[in-house]
Amino acid sequence: MASKLHPCRKLLTAASSPVTGNIEYGFRNRRCLLHNGPDTIEELLDRHAVKSVKGDEDDDPLAARRRLTSHRREALSLYRDILRATRFFAWPDNRGVLWRDVLRQNARKEFEEARFETDPQVITKLLIGGRDAVQAAVDKLVEKSREMVEKANKDQSRNW
Repeated sequence: MASKLHPCRKLLTAASSPVTGNIEYGFRNRRCLLHNGPDTIEELLDRHAVKSVKGDEDDDPLAARRRLTSHRREALSLYRDILRATRFFAWPDNRGVLWRDVLRQNARKEFEEARFETDPQVITKLLIGGRDAVQAAVDKLVEKSREMVEKANKDQSRNW
């Protein structure tokens, strides 16, 4: 990209101050400096100010596709995390079914119910709620496991 610069711009870049970045510093040959900037304050503001956002963002299909792809990626990541976390739930419930299978069935059902949701706020809310639920379940599992290990250690030390 630097090789495509106009020769005067190369001089301008080389002639700028290393401390302040002032372009005028040390620049003697001003004849080749071309003015490409805005002439008025309005042009400057028009060029650099943030443009107003359109009221309906659905007009841009590329932005909608990116948003959907992002949400889809997040949902798949959450689903994989749920499947990974359920590996640790290896004991049966009252009916004799492993908790791992019950949790996986419930996760699948919830994901299927929200499959055709298109509102980005609702999708984000569901993803955040799912992440929180997985984290809370894993934290609770870790806490209970610690309590069981501590209890086993206490019982073992009493028997010695």
